[in-house]
Amino acid sequence: MTFKRILLKLSGESLMGEQKYGIDEQRLAQYAQQIKQVVDMGIQVGIMIGGGNIFRGLSGTSKGFDRVKGDQMGMLATTINALGLSSALKAVGVEGRVFTAIHMFPIGEQFSKWRAIDAMEKGEVAIFAGGTGCPYFTTDTGSALRGIEIEADVMLKGTRVDGIYTADPEKDPTATKFDKITYDEIYNRKLKVMDLTATTLCRDNKLPIIVFNMDKVGNLVKLLSGENLGTLVYEG
Repeated sequence: MTFKRILLKLSGESLMGEQKYGIDEQRLAQYAQQIKQVVDMGIQVGIMIGGGNIFRGLSGTSKGFDRVKGDQMGMLATTINALGLSSALKAVGVEGRVFTAIHMFPIGEQFSKWRAIDAMEKGEVAIFAGGTGCPYFTTDTGSALRGIEIEADVMLKGTRVDGIYTADPEKDPTATKFDKITYDEIYNRKLKVMDLTATTLCRDNKLPIIVFNMDKVGNLVKLLSGENLGTLVYEG
């Protein structure tokens, strides 16, 4: 499969690296270098980034936070990560433009489909912060939404594991990996690939998903060079 434009979803937790909180500068630099290689291949890149390394709104509700305020705190956490990624990209010679789901000028410019596409066509990386801008929606849903809006060819979900399994491979050693799976199989098997709203958005708008291990250096470039990595989610 060849792609002209991708939407890459990065989790906030992945930015922690070996730390228990915050941003691991080494992991961030590794991501920036891999993304630069993809840009150098002529592929247009949009990135949605989570904020779980700093604050996760849903977990905040169990500690007494109002859900809406908790989710808004999570949106701000994703913005911190987006700024860190744009800075790391700048350090390797790539322009990263931050687009926020809500008004945050001058931290970033408010998301516009056409400005984001214009940036990517100029070789800049469009970094999407703030999720959807609404509470009760995850950054997975934000990723699906932005992927559809920018007319990406595929959504790449970078995780700590190398694809989708019959069960959590970190907890169940008997879990087996799927090379490909349909959206409906994900529903029927109740697999926790991403939230169902995100999966439904991708299915209804025919946006394929590839789940792969982003933490292994080189995997992103290998995947986009045609190697059979991860698990493809498609319309059966």
